[in-house]
Amino acid sequence: MKKIAIYLIPGLAAGPEIFENLKFSKDSYEVRHLQWKTPIAIDENISEYAMRMCEDVKAKKPVLIGVSFGGIMAQEMGKYLDAKKVIIISSVKHHYELPKRFQMMKFTKAYKLFPAKIIANIEEYEKYFFGKSLKKRVHVYKKYLSVRNPLYLNWSINAMVQWEQKENNKNRVHIHGTKDQVFPIKNIENCIKVLGGSHVMIITKAKKLSKIIEGILTS
Repeated sequence: MKKIAIYLIPGLAAGPEIFENLKFSKDSYEVRHLQWKTPIAIDENISEYAMRMCEDVKAKKPVLIGVSFGGIMAQEMGKYLDAKKVIIISSVKHHYELPKRFQMMKFTKAYKLFPAKIIANIEEYEKYFFGKSLKKRVHVYKKYLSVRNPLYLNWSINAMVQWEQKENNKNRVHIHGTKDQVFPIKNIENCIKVLGGSHVMIITKAKKLSKIIEGILTS
């Protein structure tokens, strides 16, 4: 039996490490990791960027799985690929599912104040994080936010805030946590809910997500 190719797309600034706890049957699936590219320019169109990402997808009828901003990118890539399934996790299907603060940022340009510099140089700012919980969070950021190119960071923040989705992809499946604080569940429609799942449930609830994804692909 020919294996199904699964392409994993991480979240904003994240690398393949965020998927380290996902487990799929090696007999049925071949897992491949896509990594973020450096934008051609700060104003590169997200569609054009998605087309460049598609160049790394060699398999026919692939499954695209994207987390957070990676979910947005998976949907954009799905417009140019004959994907078997587009699965988005902790993400949004349309721009109107973005919380109001994101929508306001689009018009006020407040996203330009987003601390991309902090992500890019998180070690320099670590001393400013006090308390065990915050220090633990910084440790997690250092491990998983491995893509720190300033051009990419500023481009991706801009692209996410400016993104508009008008198409309804029938092959798309949305998995979302009920405790997601970045994209609150109250704004999300037509999704598979993961009780207690936060925005980083790809790390904390990977075992459950693995089962849900395999269930989607075998149904």
